[in-house]
Amino acid sequence: MKHKTYTVAGLMSGTSLDGLDIAVCRFEQQHGRWTYKTLAAETIDYSEDFKVKLNQAMRLTGEELIALDRQFGTFQGNEVAAFLKRKNLSADLVAAHGHTIFHNPSKGYTLQIGSGASLYAACHLPVVTDLRSVDVAFGGQGAPLVPLGDELLFSEYAGCLNLGGIANVSFLNHENNIAYDICAINIVLNALALKSGKSYDDGGSIARNGKLIPELLEQLEKLPYYKLPFPKSLGREWVDEVVFPLIKTFDKHEIKDLLHTYVIHCAKQIGAALSAIPAKKNQSKVLITGGGAFNTFFLEQLRQYTGPAFNPVVPDKETVQYKEAIIFGFLGLLRMLNLPNAKSTVTGASKDSIGGAIYGSISGFYVE
Repeated sequence: MKHKTYTVAGLMSGTSLDGLDIAVCRFEQQHGRWTYKTLAAETIDYSEDFKVKLNQAMRLTGEELIALDRQFGTFQGNEVAAFLKRKNLSADLVAAHGHTIFHNPSKGYTLQIGSGASLYAACHLPVVTDLRSVDVAFGGQGAPLVPLGDELLFSEYAGCLNLGGIANVSFLNHENNIAYDICAINIVLNALALKSGKSYDDGGSIARNGKLIPELLEQLEKLPYYKLPFPKSLGREWVDEVVFPLIKTFDKHEIKDLLHTYVIHCAKQIGAALSAIPAKKNQSKVLITGGGAFNTFFLEQLRQYTGPAFNPVVPDKETVQYKEAIIFGFLGLLRMLNLPNAKSTVTGASKDSIGGAIYGSISGFYVE
């Protein structure tokens, strides 16, 4: 591949419904190593009506879901075009993760809405979407995909932990990239906080004032998913079918106690996962990103359940908040360059793959 610099707008809509993350980055490869620089980033809040639509999308009829898919694609296209104009930036490519509605790789499917055609029509830039489906077609989990970006863009860390709607971890073990979803975190914490009239528990302040519910913690710890070997991944369906019904059986307890108990549960599960990360060339730093990195009470509890070598690094706010958008922008770029963007050793697929649907012209990209 010839040396060139690419500017990509990465779009990410997470299961925690925090909004549409836009990160415009400049990617460059020199001497076989990729580097990036974030030029501008912003989160576009969803209206309450749109948030409800996305949250209830799995219950829509087929025709209603198709309409929402097109609507969300147009919304993304309009927002990225407006953002680039506001920041006086141009981009070679838009790479959009979409918003996950269904994820059931054991049955051979995953669905992220946000029509690529509608997005392209709205922003008039080349678009890459649907980054997970090819890996699932090859028998993989289709998730997590971020670890390839971790390996190529954040190689100085022993591991990377993302605390979004679902917590996932990635690390190298004897040159093998290991990654998997650990547990649901912000999907649950935000839903509980909403019952207190808050969209999220700022800094974990509500949970901090709660008390442990031992019976709930015990039942959460026994959930079968945690005993499954990796590769493994979680979808919103699992949370709705397993976690929320379990928590509902304890709804006589105060919200602060439910939040406190669920934070402890997440700290235990994530702590066990992090304790398994081997030091990398005497490097024990673990990069922590995602909205949960701002939950100081959770981070305090996490330290109680990790080994003494655990060295957490919470980077600048921009990286914390936009790392997934940055990496999905990068994965979209790899797709345009005809380079693998899903690793079978991570997802369990039969082979590495080049995933993503392309809309618009690929002129200006060097394709091997």
